[in-house]
Amino acid sequence: MSNADSDNDDVEGLDLEPEASRKDYPLEDVMVRTETRSAREVVERIGKGRYIMDPEFQRAFVWDVEKQSKLIESCVMRIPLPVFYVAEATDGRIIVVDGLQRLTTFSRFLNNEFKLSGLSPKQGTPHYLEGKFFKDLEPRLQERIEDTQLVLYILDRKAPEAARLDIFDRVNSGSPLTRQQMRNALYSGNATQWLREQAASVEFQKVNAGSLKSKTMRDREAINRFAAFYSLGHKSYVSGEMDEFLARALAHMNSASPSELGEMQDRFRHSMKWNYRLFGLQAFRKSLRDNNPNAPRTPLNISMFDVFSLCFAKISENHLLADEAGFKNKVISLMQDDAFVFQVSYSTNSGSQVTGRFEKAFEKFAGYLV
Repeated sequence: MSNADSDNDDVEGLDLEPEASRKDYPLEDVMVRTETRSAREVVERIGKGRYIMDPEFQRAFVWDVEKQSKLIESCVMRIPLPVFYVAEATDGRIIVVDGLQRLTTFSRFLNNEFKLSGLSPKQGTPHYLEGKFFKDLEPRLQERIEDTQLVLYILDRKAPEAARLDIFDRVNSGSPLTRQQMRNALYSGNATQWLREQAASVEFQKVNAGSLKSKTMRDREAINRFAAFYSLGHKSYVSGEMDEFLARALAHMNSASPSELGEMQDRFRHSMKWNYRLFGLQAFRKSLRDNNPNAPRTPLNISMFDVFSLCFAKISENHLLADEAGFKNKVISLMQDDAFVFQVSYSTNSGSQVTGRFEKAFEKFAGYLV
């Protein structure tokens, strides 16, 4: 996890204590069940869209035809396959955590999308499966492949959030994933589409300036935090449980009306526009306290992003236009307040620090927040 989480993001405050989010949870709450299904049954469900075969965190399909062919040959030889790890999304569909290459191979071969190759020795008699599509095989071999038993370990969607993310991380054998990449798969729907659209918006792109990387979904994680504090409020945050808070926001957004999501989009982009207008590339960075656009730029501070993205989302266009310098000075004065700087710098996921920095900012902008 740590390698992916620090993928050259110019950001301060994300996962300062990566193990802190891995809270203890009762072992009986780890809801993993085992199911055995035939290859044909799984392929049919893939065709119906019940399996999410292209989660954004997964690599593009990379197995060559020879490797795919050897998997099919193993089925013909009745060699047991390693287990598959999957997770239930909130909408009941199945996310493939580990085993995507193998399931894709079954789907492609049973749908006659490639013919077997690379099975014959360089010299001598060609392999009896060489060059054959599924439709070319005799019925008994087709049935042997279709009847191949696939053992699925399924992570239940009702498992505690900490357990879901922890198990997701443990069983994934591909590239290390960030927590946001896991959430993006587990809560696929209107919420993740909304995050993707905001991350691609001109307003966010300007103020982010490449600090929060899209490859690791750090950009979407920051926006997920905005959405959580905007829609749920900082008072509903439970100390030390940022993963659960962000997941709760995504679940809320997946059931939210289009008008609610549209309103939140308008407020988010309004906030990004004004943070950039007032502070340029110093926005959400401690270096803005120097009030010098040419000062060396410090990393983007995620706690400042939480606070100032929300505050400016709640201040009207008319108020901002009427006193741009005044609002800029309010932010600078907060950043010159040692207590506030402490609240955005240390133990930033603790309940007292979250409450403290929001309350201090709300007091500074009293009379303007809607």
